[in-house]
Amino acid sequence: MIITGTRKGVGKYLAEYYVDKGFQVIGCSREMIDYELMNYKHYNIDVSDESSVKKMFIEIRKKYHRLDVLINNAGIASMNHILLTPLKEVQEILNTNFIGAYLFCRESVKLMQKNKYGRIVNFSSIHIPLATVGTSIYGASKAAIEQFSKILAKEVFQFGINVNILALSIVKDTGMGNVLTDEMKGKILNRSISKSELNISDVTHTIDFFINEKSTMITNQSVCLGGV
Repeated sequence: MIITGTRKGVGKYLAEYYVDKGFQVIGCSREMIDYELMNYKHYNIDVSDESSVKKMFIEIRKKYHRLDVLINNAGIASMNHILLTPLKEVQEILNTNFIGAYLFCRESVKLMQKNKYGRIVNFSSIHIPLATVGTSIYGASKAAIEQFSKILAKEVFQFGINVNILALSIVKDTGMGNVLTDEMKGKILNRSISKSELNISDVTHTIDFFINEKSTMITNQSVCLGGV
């Protein structure tokens, strides 16, 4: 299993969870991690750097000869009015949230198709249906992921590979949930059906369903946790 963006937050929790479930987990991030796990291999790379990503996959192919699951978790969140958003920030968000996911999907499919089996889960966001003010670029990057995933699912099903989308709201004690004020959280959560933050177990439960070997016909699906 490959999980992108495992230095902290949801990615770190997922790495710990799936190592405990018996997976050989391969993670990556731009910065060094401050933890160690059995059956876990970490790469310090920028997910949007094509040469680094290709090199990582060459090593994975040589050492493990296969890949069963890809979870595209790496992402940069931003809440800025368009008039206050510099081009550099736009490029960083698109590079990490879309280009990175594209590169990892492309290279993963190359490896998965050899065994005619694979599960890909791409993370999206509740901000797409909510169209939250201040998230125009972040939302655009996630909308690109959704459209990309829908077409990718059709292209790779013939290889035994399923592609699904998991749209997250605020996950308790992680990521955006740690940087938003209570007022901002409230405005976002009050527009969801659940009105509450997600637990990491809500995330892992859904991923477990998507990547189950028996979920052969579960592809090109999108689940928005918390509901809208």
